[in-house]
Amino acid sequence: MPEPRISPPTAMLAELTHRCPLACPYCSNPLELTAKASELSTDTWARVFAEAADLGVLQLHLSGGEPAARRDLEALVAHARAAGLYTNLITSGVGLTRARLEALEAAGLDHIQLSVQGVTPEVADLVGGYKGGFARKMEVAEHIAALGLPLTLNAVMHRLNLDDLPATLALAERLGARRIEVACVQFQGWALKNRGALQPTREQVEKAKEIVAEARRSRQGGPVIDFVPPDYYADFPKACMGGWGSTGLNIAPDGTVLPCHAAQTIPGLRFQNVAEASLSDIWYRGSAFAAYRGTDWMPELCRTCDRRDVDFGGCRCQAMAILGDASATDPVCRKSPGRQQLDALLMTEGAAGGDPVLIYRG
Repeated sequence: MPEPRISPPTAMLAELTHRCPLACPYCSNPLELTAKASELSTDTWARVFAEAADLGVLQLHLSGGEPAARRDLEALVAHARAAGLYTNLITSGVGLTRARLEALEAAGLDHIQLSVQGVTPEVADLVGGYKGGFARKMEVAEHIAALGLPLTLNAVMHRLNLDDLPATLALAERLGARRIEVACVQFQGWALKNRGALQPTREQVEKAKEIVAEARRSRQGGPVIDFVPPDYYADFPKACMGGWGSTGLNIAPDGTVLPCHAAQTIPGLRFQNVAEASLSDIWYRGSAFAAYRGTDWMPELCRTCDRRDVDFGGCRCQAMAILGDASATDPVCRKSPGRQQLDALLMTEGAAGGDPVLIYRG
């Protein structure tokens, strides 16, 4: 039986593989990627999907790497549909064909989230590290529209492409997307390694906020715009994952179960695998999920703050990345003792000149 005060998760991110034809320098995958030989089998994923549905999960996000690198993707979608899960494919589009999209639709796929790295081949292919990637994405988007599959466009924005935001919104409209996620880069994984090159300026961010506000007013009937502004320029942190261990969970390609995609950057936590315990046991009784769940773990500053139940202490991985302490107040918070350290970092990186040097995902 569920423990008191712990609600079941409603969403699960299944990272089917770390294999990907792109090499995006902002990729949230860990620096040490899981090898193909260590990926979960089709049958194991099918069991996990059934356990997730029994646990209370409603939405399943099939991600990677590039999930289309899995030859059994259609079978995995069918297993998820059989379990009663709503399926969303998070894809670069590279590796998908019209025939494969038709097979995925027949298997029960509900929705596609297509990533774009820019609105021109020059920018998109530079950022993605894959020549011809932009043209391939546009072709796949046409197939998606022809099949009538619901489409969300995911545009990860940063210093190199944030000035192209108006054209990005226009692209979403032109492709028939129902929604566009304007997601400013979050500095974990490979993005953290490239923070100096990708961190937008404060001026870019303020202009982007104005553009999004105007687009929401003027483009009635167009794609819904979800805007995720950069954390570093905010006064208060976001409620990361709706609170640690409260609404969703991630499963890595090898079956490691995580409270969020970057949780493995926090030392001292033991993450269980689907091979050793059920999802229910891990969710309700796993030590890693309990580590920052609720409010008992919080420093006094957070525990007594009137935003305690609004942002739930912010992002533990961000506190780890910037301050080296996952239990500290998120340095984004203007009340945090670590805010000065973050502001100094912004000044240093904002003063960097010259062309950015990108370190591409391995």
